[in-house]
Amino acid sequence: MGRLAGSVGILHIGRVPFTACVTVSGNERQQQAWYLRQLSGRQHESCLHERPPVHRIRCFQLTCRRPIRPAYGVALHTTPAMFPIKESRFLSGDVKLFRVEAPRIARKRQAGQFVIVRIHEHGERIPLTIADSDVEEGTITIIVQGVGKTTRLLNQLEAGDSILDVVGPLGEPSEIKKFGTVVVIGGGVGTAIAYPTAVAMKQAGNHVITIVGARNQSLLILEDEVRATSDELYLMTDDGSCGEHGFVTQKLQALIDQGRTIDHVLAIGPIPMMRAVAEVTRPHQIPTIVSLNPIMVDGTGMCGGCRVYVGKECKFACVDGPEFDAHQVDFTNLIQRNKMYRDREQESLEAFEVDPTDDLEEAHHCHMEQKFPEVGPRTV
Repeated sequence: MGRLAGSVGILHIGRVPFTACVTVSGNERQQQAWYLRQLSGRQHESCLHERPPVHRIRCFQLTCRRPIRPAYGVALHTTPAMFPIKESRFLSGDVKLFRVEAPRIARKRQAGQFVIVRIHEHGERIPLTIADSDVEEGTITIIVQGVGKTTRLLNQLEAGDSILDVVGPLGEPSEIKKFGTVVVIGGGVGTAIAYPTAVAMKQAGNHVITIVGARNQSLLILEDEVRATSDELYLMTDDGSCGEHGFVTQKLQALIDQGRTIDHVLAIGPIPMMRAVAEVTRPHQIPTIVSLNPIMVDGTGMCGGCRVYVGKECKFACVDGPEFDAHQVDFTNLIQRNKMYRDREQESLEAFEVDPTDDLEEAHHCHMEQKFPEVGPRTV
C-alpha cells in the first residue's frame, strides 16, 4: 500500500472495485489502519460493524477498474473534490459541450466509456459519455442535450463554474480492432457518443463510413470532427435541409443494396433508430452493436436500475455495457423501462422551469465553497 497517509487502495462499491487516493487527517496508527482496511479490498463483514474514526478523509478521484467480484460497499466520510469547467459552448440549440478538469479520468478513459455526474449535493446523478479527453491538459469532454431538469441545469453552467461529482471512467470500453469496413451511425446527440469510437476504429486501421442523422441542419453536431476521422461521411436530415433527405437507415440500406462489404456496424442514438438499424442489418447477418442509455443511478452495478435484457440474460448497462449486440437486445422492454418515471421527470422539469433559483444557488454555492472554504458546507 505504500505510505499510509495519501495511500492508494481498492474500494469496492457494488460490483466495481475503485482505486481511491486518500489523505488521512491525523497520524494515529489506529485511524490509518482502519481506513486502509476499508480500502484494501480484503474487508470482511465484521469491518462494517467497526466504529470509524472521527477524522475525515479526502477522496480525490475514483478510477474505475474492470469489475472483479461482488463485495461489500463501505461508507466513508468524505469532503467533495470539485471538477472545474474549463470551457463551455453550445454546439446547437440545446446541445452544449463542456471541457471538465478531471486528470485521472482523462488518463484512464477509453472509447465507449462514460461518467456519472452530479451537479450539487442534492442533485440527480446522470450518466454522460466521454466524448474526448486531453491527457496533457487533464480534461475530459462531455456533450449534453438539455432535455430534462438536470441536463438543463447543467447547460446553464459556464466556464469557471464547477461540477460537484464526476465519477469514472465507467462501463466496458468499445471493442476496437481491425474489422475491415466499419459503419458508424450517430443519431442526434448520439453523434457525440459515437465519435470517440469512430476515432478509435480509424486508428485501428478500419475503413470508417460514418452516417450522421438529425431532424434538421441546426441539430447536426461535430460535423468537422467526424469528417476528419471518416473515410466516407453521409449527412441525413429528416427535412432535407442538409445532406440527403431521409433517415440513417435508408442510407445504410442503400450501401447494402450497392453490394458494399460491411464488416461491423455501430449505431448510437434514439432507441427507435437503433432498433431500426438492427432490423436492417439482421437479414444480412452484419454484426451490429448499439450503446444503451437506460435509467441509471449509481453506475456501479448496485441498484439494478439500468438492467436490460440481451438474449435470455439480464445485463446491467453500467458494468456489462453500455454496448451490446443489437440483434439480441429486447428493445420493447427497454422502451417500457425508460418510461417508468416519465410523469415524475416531467413534474420536476416543469417546477425547474417555473423557478430554477434553488438549484442554481446550490450549484453556485458548491463553487463558492471550493474557492472559499470558509463558506463551509450548506446545511438543510
